[in-house]
Amino acid sequence: MDYSTPASTGPRAVLFDRDGTLVVDVPYNGDPARVRLMPGAAEAVRMLRERGILVGVVSNQSGIARGLLTREQVDAVNDVVDRLAGPFDVWAVCPHSPEDGCSCRKPAPGMVLSSARALGVAPHEVAVIGDIGADVGAAQAAGARSLLVPTPVTREEEVAHAPLVAPDILTAVELLLEDVPQPATSGAAL
Repeated sequence: MDYSTPASTGPRAVLFDRDGTLVVDVPYNGDPARVRLMPGAAEAVRMLRERGILVGVVSNQSGIARGLLTREQVDAVNDVVDRLAGPFDVWAVCPHSPEDGCSCRKPAPGMVLSSARALGVAPHEVAVIGDIGADVGAAQAAGARSLLVPTPVTREEEVAHAPLVAPDILTAVELLLEDVPQPATSGAAL
């Protein structure tokens, strides 16, 4: 695949942070019954899919390394998110703690890069939407675009340093879609 020419239009793939972006953040949630979508999340994903843009999730889940969650619990929560807002084309989960020094935990680029590979797109053809500076940092480290959607946990300096900030997930997706052509409709106009 030739990645040498940057995309002249919008992204070919959008990766979402899970907690605080797609779903209401419940710290270390292992209970699928507690999953609640953020306002506009399902519509945002639908809008991208309608334009032929691939969608995925990149999520730090340090509760696994800390012994607060099992991988099975995280997968059960992800299954509910996928059912309510998806389907998603790729899921990437970092099970490590910040002290592990892995290359996948955001703000490291590992999950963004592996997701781009899995989707068959170049990192510069990806946009990452998240609610904290680690999401922005992972996108930047991977060579992807980033959009920050602040929540009450987002620090002021993260907002100040983000290249693009949107008030909500729907606005973030609308900003990304500004340069994406509408799909051709079949059938003649009457």
